[in-house]
Amino acid sequence: MKITWLGHSGFRIEIGDQILLIDPWLAGNPVFPEDRREEAVAGATHILVSHGHFDHATDAAALSKETGAPIVAIAELAGFLEATESVSVVGFNKGGTVALGDVSVTMVNAVHSSSTSGDGGPIYSGGEAGFMISHGGRTIYFSGDTDVTADMGVMQALHAPEIGILCCGGHFTMDMRRAAYAARTFFDFKTVIPCHYKTFPLLAQSAQPLADALPGIDVQQPDVMETLEL
Repeated sequence: MKITWLGHSGFRIEIGDQILLIDPWLAGNPVFPEDRREEAVAGATHILVSHGHFDHATDAAALSKETGAPIVAIAELAGFLEATESVSVVGFNKGGTVALGDVSVTMVNAVHSSSTSGDGGPIYSGGEAGFMISHGGRTIYFSGDTDVTADMGVMQALHAPEIGILCCGGHFTMDMRRAAYAARTFFDFKTVIPCHYKTFPLLAQSAQPLADALPGIDVQQPDVMETLEL
């Protein structure tokens, strides 16, 4: 499989017969190189959105219209985007699994918040979530925005992900210390990929503390638009 970091929490994952864009925030993302946008979205088959905040969901509808890729998200957010943007969606909920070609995606719990912006203030958009993405006996855990939660122990028991894509920038999500605790305590990862950091000065600027706290685990720290083959 190939995993490309799009900056912040965005990823392009080529797995099985799918090219998945996850939380692809490109327009206005201060760390994403706009001249590589076409490369980032080429061939996308589905767009996974973990929750409604602008730095995760704001580009989803435009990218869906551009690529023809349906948006896969929690039912309320999917329904809202379908009604307001006339895009194709796959709505489901926590504990549910959908088949995207020969790839299975299970929505799992996260602890955060979720809303989109409206003229009268925030609009409720379901709930925050993470995803287990599986193909050929291999599973990726995409944490979405979350703190450490004991539910992670259930996730390991049921899904046994070998790759963890973990938010770790602090302030809005778990920080490096808490992400490392989650990885050590609840999971048995072979590879960890940090995200939701370096985007703004408010967030952690280096994932080295995460790597230092996880000896024996391959902590990859790709540059934006760098592709990992795992």
